Amino acid sequence: MSARKHLDVICLGRVAVDLYGQQIGARLEDMGSFAKYLGGSSGNLAYGTARQGLKSAMLSRVGDDHMGRFLREELARLGVDVSHLKTDKDRLTGLVVLGIKDEDTFPLIFFRENCADMGIRAEDIDEEFIASARCLAITGTHLSHPDTRAAVVKALEIARRHGVKTALDIDYRPVLWGLTSRGDGETRFIPSAAVTEQLQQTLGLFDVIVGTEEEFHIAGGSTDTVAALQAVRAVSGAALVCKRGPLGCSVFEGAIPATLDQGLTVYGVRVEVLNVLGAGDAFMSGLLRGYLNDEGWEQACRYANACGALVVSRHGCAPAMPSKEELDDYLSRAESVPRPDLDARLNHLHRVTTRDREWDDLCILAFDHRRQFVDMAIEAGADIGEIPRLKKLILKAGRQVAEEAGLKGRAGILADTTFGQPVLNEITGQGWWIGRPLELPSSRPLRLEHGNIGSQLIDWPLEHIVKCLVFYHPEDQVELRLEQERLITEVYQACCKSGHELLLEVILPADMPKTDELYVRAIKRFYNLGVKPDWWKLPPLSSTGWDEVTAVVTERDPHCHGVVILGLDAPQAELQAGFNAAAGKALVKGFAIGRTIFGAPSRDWLAGRLDDQGLIEAIKRNYHHLIALWRQRHQGE
Repeated sequence: MSARKHLDVICLGRVAVDLYGQQIGARLEDMGSFAKYLGGSSGNLAYGTARQGLKSAMLSRVGDDHMGRFLREELARLGVDVSHLKTDKDRLTGLVVLGIKDEDTFPLIFFRENCADMGIRAEDIDEEFIASARCLAITGTHLSHPDTRAAVVKALEIARRHGVKTALDIDYRPVLWGLTSRGDGETRFIPSAAVTEQLQQTLGLFDVIVGTEEEFHIAGGSTDTVAALQAVRAVSGAALVCKRGPLGCSVFEGAIPATLDQGLTVYGVRVEVLNVLGAGDAFMSGLLRGYLNDEGWEQACRYANACGALVVSRHGCAPAMPSKEELDDYLSRAESVPRPDLDARLNHLHRVTTRDREWDDLCILAFDHRRQFVDMAIEAGADIGEIPRLKKLILKAGRQVAEEAGLKGRAGILADTTFGQPVLNEITGQGWWIGRPLELPSSRPLRLEHGNIGSQLIDWPLEHIVKCLVFYHPEDQVELRLEQERLITEVYQACCKSGHELLLEVILPADMPKTDELYVRAIKRFYNLGVKPDWWKLPPLSSTGWDEVTAVVTERDPHCHGVVILGLDAPQAELQAGFNAAAGKALVKGFAIGRTIFGAPSRDWLAGRLDDQGLIEAIKRNYHHLIALWRQRHQGE
């Protein structure tokens, strides 16, 4: 690969928003709610190849609208190059509404009337950009219209001049070629001599052509698969990869033999099918990983088959795409995993290797307290109704400190909904770490504040981290321990289902023994139960205690984000000692402290001894000081 070729693959074609019906088994007419995902065959391919470790780019258009910004951000978040994903001021982003009725019925409607990605034109194709990639991947929809076809042909001709490999996913959707009623997006095959002719005019420009048997039927103009492949071979020297569903796939590099099995056939793994939508894009993602890494067709097809198998077992297209680590784990034991969707190890790997971002050196201002603020208000004779305004002032102070202390990407809050909903509304979408409690304050046994976990998380923004505080001791009475463990397990499973991260805060009860070893035992117990929080929140431990915690977490869940240190209203000198003990412990990612920062100023504000600005300045001083102590901790190493 020359120095100029800094991209592995450029994906040119459809990129849209999928609105996926959440009620499996229902008609689209009866859907009550929809999940929003990145979609469109080329968008899925850019997403899937990025998850497989390739440096991918998106070449298309999105609308100047909320959905277009979502697609751009979603691709960029995964590291996809979006420098040539143009914003179309005149067209809206395409939408697809789809559902899962049963394993054979997947109703979908394309809302693509003059949509943004069909606005791509030949003048959008930049020669230097195309030449910078090792491969140009096209999906067939953009051959269906003269304007987009001209853009595709120009890109292909540039690719041929600059030694860029070219790949086609036929991706035949009759409705997008105007062959069915607009509401019939589900039909996968209608013969059309006109479509066959248009496809065959470009097939000679590709090095790899991929399709199902039906897609080769349209490309070859015959419903006999071998005859269709022979017709394609007559106009193209490309390697032909024929997808055969549960039978895997067959590759033909030369003359087409008498039967499909005489090609290089790589058999797939049989899995329970939940959803075939997106499986072809996943297949192509895995195939390109092997093809572009020169691993040979057999290995490329193993990747492809396995990617497809994982996606058909899950809800959604892009979010179902496996990560490289997850795929490799699956391939190492695929024969023993008939239901990937039920395999705990795979599901955990999918959850933790596809996270939005990593965090480090966090300085979290925790003011999710509820009972403590009520107590302070009562003590001061203040109106409890003032607490929401107080919390907004605390946030204002926190935001000023984050700016002054250079905390971009390292600032966070813990805030509640009882008094802090305006705070959560204001900070959501600003790039902060945001934790949100769901426990009933001071409850032991643990209770949830707003009812059953299943009725809560559907309303939470996905960037909000579920914080659950449990007063737990390894030597609790058996009935109490089991009751709390059952609820924590339920909360964890709900987070796995909803996609929210979980921060588990463990505090040993005040009236029971407290040692670092007891915290280590508590952490081990939760791992033994299958609970793998994304975050732990623990009190300051000794240096040896942190080493023991690190050993357990690293062994049980090496993908855990880490630990944040809680404060428990400790004086700053005590916290400084705790920070110093955590110096050099990579697992400890920061602190989440509240009352030490806001306690005294809030009491004075509620009692009328401080005005708004005085409160802000006092909180800022305390917060700045804790940040300084955190940053100085390495001096004691």
